[in-house]
Amino acid sequence: MEKKALDGIKVVDFGWVFAGPYITMLLSFLGAEVIKIESRTRIDEMRLNSVKKYEDSANCDGSPLFNNINLNKKSVTLNLKSPQGIELAKKIVAKSDIVVENMRPGVMDKLGLGYDDLAKAKPDLIMLSSSGFGAGGPYGKYAGYAPIFASFGGLAYLMGYEDDEPNTGSGDMDLRAGAVAAVALLIALIHRNNTGEGQFIDLSSSDCISTLVGSELMEYSLNGRSPARCGNQDAVMAPHQVYRCKGDDKWVSIAVATEEEWEALRRVMGNPAWAAEKAYADAESRRKNRAELDQHISAWTRGYTAYEVMTLLQNAGVAAMPSFSSEELLSDPHTLARGNVIELAHPVMGTKNVISPPWKLSETPAKVWERSPLMGEHNEECFCGLLGMSKEELEKLEDEQIIY
Repeated sequence: MEKKALDGIKVVDFGWVFAGPYITMLLSFLGAEVIKIESRTRIDEMRLNSVKKYEDSANCDGSPLFNNINLNKKSVTLNLKSPQGIELAKKIVAKSDIVVENMRPGVMDKLGLGYDDLAKAKPDLIMLSSSGFGAGGPYGKYAGYAPIFASFGGLAYLMGYEDDEPNTGSGDMDLRAGAVAAVALLIALIHRNNTGEGQFIDLSSSDCISTLVGSELMEYSLNGRSPARCGNQDAVMAPHQVYRCKGDDKWVSIAVATEEEWEALRRVMGNPAWAAEKAYADAESRRKNRAELDQHISAWTRGYTAYEVMTLLQNAGVAAMPSFSSEELLSDPHTLARGNVIELAHPVMGTKNVISPPWKLSETPAKVWERSPLMGEHNEECFCGLLGMSKEELEKLEDEQIIY
């Protein structure tokens, strides 16, 4: 049997949309058993968003978005508006190791599912609450949508073209905060293994985003300079840009870090006369004159496809890569050879491409074990198996819309 890094670790997932579910999916890649608690009384938005807009709970199992953010999980349905539903949730937590939620601060406490309540059922519980700004402080009650904490965290201001508006990055900011959260949970597990102590992690997504702009924060703190957007340019390297190629909206990125790479680029371009001018004699000169430099290089790249430029330059030792569309990325031979995209059968949607874990582990492989769950697919397994409930009790609670 294949070894799993988090074999035996059980995670209860109260998360929804992107941030919370992504955290637990990363743990599932490492082999943790994740039980997603959801309800038809409050359906996860990701279940309702797809190419086809599903508007009721009878048709919420066909969303590719939900599938790609909830791989490897089990689903149980609990009406958390009912006291019995809350008690059943606590019983599941009592047999688990980790709880993750990303509701607005205070919601879990009002439900009776806050850390203090759950720790009574599981004293060494590790619980992580992910929100925009953390539970305390003057911004604690504010909404935590991705564009908001991307802006507050400082990254949005630095993304985008020099002469354009900041770029908030949208939902992928949830994933960046989610990755930080997953690492925090792994550290908490190590601490519990060493001490026997559980803990509560109050995660601020805006703080997570700020960790990505450490050098810019230091620049302001130490030198009083506030960095601004620079598009695809680099503070030192030149050329360092994305250049137009043959085809409809086709581009290639080129980055030159050393004089040897600059000479190699010149040779590949056929040693044009402009490249020998004093304005491009060294790295600092090229950086100062990068607007004109980019125009020259773009005039050359327009004569080739992005793949042709990539091949020519990589063979010469210069970093170059096409700017892929989603379709190109998912069908790229290198991507497929690395196993970064795999096909997975789904009972409602058929065969779908999903993204596999980006890291490789030799002894405990991280992988996609299973598709996303159908709504309440594992009710019997969890309530009758894990909690020892009879099928008659299960059916009764389903009829009463407690397990619903």
